[in-house]
Amino acid sequence: MKIVHITTGADGESHVQITAPEFTELDNRRTKADAAQSITFMKREVGFSDFHPAPRKQYMLYLTARVEIGLGDGSSVIMEPGDALLAEDITGHGHTSKVLQAGVCAVVPWA
Repeated sequence: MKIVHITTGADGESHVQITAPEFTELDNRRTKADAAQSITFMKREVGFSDFHPAPRKQYMLYLTARVEIGLGDGSSVIMEPGDALLAEDITGHGHTSKVLQAGVCAVVPWA
């Protein structure tokens, strides 16, 4: 499992940082809590979405879908089932999304 954090840089482009979850709570079995306001489930069909900023700060939890996230510099990261994306690139050029394997994601807006 990886956590991919996308933010907008001073150049107006989206930038990515990839980390592993830090299990520090409950005898090192749970991460610290982040505030959330709701959860929805979204079907992702195979296809491509051109550059777009995130609609709001939100987590995308990849349950069964497999998606390639593209950045303005030409780099990309593939989100596998079990991965989490924290999308904070709510301004600027944004990122692309290429659904490689249809499936379901959970969308969790940041509170």
